[in-house]
Amino acid sequence: MRVAIIAESFLPNMNGVTHSLLRVLDHLRDRGDDVLVIAPGTRRDGPKEVAGARIVRVPSVSLPKYRRIRVAPGGVTRIRRLLEDFAPDVVHLASPFVLGWRGVLAAQGLGLPTVAIYQTEVPAYASRYGMHGIEAMLWTHVRNVHQHASLTLAPSTYTIAQLQNLGIAEVDLWARGVDSTRFGPDHRSEAWRRSVAGGGEKIIGFVGRLAAEKQVEDLAVLADVPNSKVVIVGDGPWRTRLERVLPQAHFTGFLGGEALAQAVASFDLMVAPGELETFCQTIQEAMASEVPVIAPARGGPLDLVDSSRTGWLYSPKDLAQMRRHVVDLLGDEAKRRAFGSAGRAQVLGRSWKSVCSQLIGHYARAIENPSPQVTRRSFGIVALPQNPQNPGLPQDA
Repeated sequence: MRVAIIAESFLPNMNGVTHSLLRVLDHLRDRGDDVLVIAPGTRRDGPKEVAGARIVRVPSVSLPKYRRIRVAPGGVTRIRRLLEDFAPDVVHLASPFVLGWRGVLAAQGLGLPTVAIYQTEVPAYASRYGMHGIEAMLWTHVRNVHQHASLTLAPSTYTIAQLQNLGIAEVDLWARGVDSTRFGPDHRSEAWRRSVAGGGEKIIGFVGRLAAEKQVEDLAVLADVPNSKVVIVGDGPWRTRLERVLPQAHFTGFLGGEALAQAVASFDLMVAPGELETFCQTIQEAMASEVPVIAPARGGPLDLVDSSRTGWLYSPKDLAQMRRHVVDLLGDEAKRRAFGSAGRAQVLGRSWKSVCSQLIGHYARAIENPSPQVTRRSFGIVALPQNPQNPGLPQDA
């Protein structure tokens, strides 16, 4: 088939959206599909072709506090012309918000089916970046974008409930795959461990962007855990600030490829403290590496971490509880090994091939029923979320 992907972010910016898109592009190439990717950027940004897909950049501006993130405002005409020329069978909207809104309107005008992938909790991010008081408006925009799509896919049961509470009815689950060959316990390296924890300490790892929404500063409560070393893998706009907050931690900077697999497998446990994770791919990668995970009981981790079997979930904002779980696992090697083994067994069947095959099935559903949700149902006025702890969920969730 012919697939147009409209991506809110793409290479050279590597994040969860880009990572999953690269795996989708690999799968579509292997199937022999024709693919066009429309993404924010400039002509100088990134490659012009990835996995056989042509990459077209549309004019964009960078965010003041996060220069690597580009936003593509503008009208619908340019996107409509690109889609009209390519004539796709389906339009894939990757984490739609600004460019995705233009894309869904352009596709609707052409009568094209659209599959919108919900992947980033943008309204809650706004508060993390100091833009208070606009969450309700942003949730309204999220609702509008997804109601104009033929079908919405969400990565976790938590996010499905979030979207359904907004009045988006056509929501299905589409999780993410993990490469359990690339990420595995065989990549554990004692030499790497000595390079980051020369005193032989147990390693408490974190992997991700060093940005406000990841809440890496929460790891400061682990600074005095005996015989331990916090190791931060990743880079981002908050690195300098975090180096001040976590002076005893080791920062590796960005790691990719085999270097990342080696680092993750060499952790004794991983903490993923971000409370705004719609999925959290790094949790699956740690589990595939037989590394137990500790994460807040909100969002994607609720589906990924089987508390007391593959890791521990703690109440959001309860950092004392998080610390107790860390101390518990660091002090019990048998439990760590049991949790790690159970975690790998849990994710072994989640290959990218199987996950992307599911996506093709979702494309087919949208092609069969291409009309936007907003024209299939009359929702009336939908009450916006009022639960400040869990924006997007009802009060009793």
